[in-house]
Amino acid sequence: MDAILFDIDGTLVDSTAAVGRTWRAWCAARGIDAVEVLRVCHGRRSEDTVAEFLPSDQRAAAVAELERLEMADLDDVIALPATRDLLSRLPSDRWAAVTSGSQLLMRARLAAAGLPVPDVLVAAEDVRLGKPDPQGYLNAARQLGVNPRRCLVVEDAPAGLEAGRAAGAHVLGVATSHPAHDLSAAHVVVPDLAACIVEVTVEGLVISTAG
Repeated sequence: MDAILFDIDGTLVDSTAAVGRTWRAWCAARGIDAVEVLRVCHGRRSEDTVAEFLPSDQRAAAVAELERLEMADLDDVIALPATRDLLSRLPSDRWAAVTSGSQLLMRARLAAAGLPVPDVLVAAEDVRLGKPDPQGYLNAARQLGVNPRRCLVVEDAPAGLEAGRAAGAHVLGVATSHPAHDLSAAHVVVPDLAACIVEVTVEGLVISTAG
């Protein structure tokens, strides 16, 4: 592989509790069923989820309010297992992050978790179409100067796995936020990144999984 393209929420950072709290508060203020929202929001841009529940003239303000709630709820955002060590060993031109969150929020969550911000970070506002569209992953590969078919996409949510597949990348699923049986679009599924071994060589990255 030439590079690894990581999702952030649920892949590098555990923000599950914060995501649940903010969406539930957002839904309660609008009389929307939070269960229905939480069923479809994971791995997708907030604006794409909001569009399913609100008329067009209310969406921009609602997305802005959601981000304010999310920025105020960072206390228990932590790094997922093995992420800090793995990222510290990757050359900066060999990895990127592709997220459905905003630049502001994702940089804040990475900082809260004590993880580095990559040189290439493709966020919600950087693409015209969010996951499961492959645009974000194709954009990240282009910025790194690599062929997406020589990349490994690491994702925790079905929408992101589909995006990685559509980009032509190899896809690794981490069962951190969804059960393994929901990650069928992945080529390989592991419990978390502690199951992965990455070796940096002159030819590229050699990635293997325990067991």
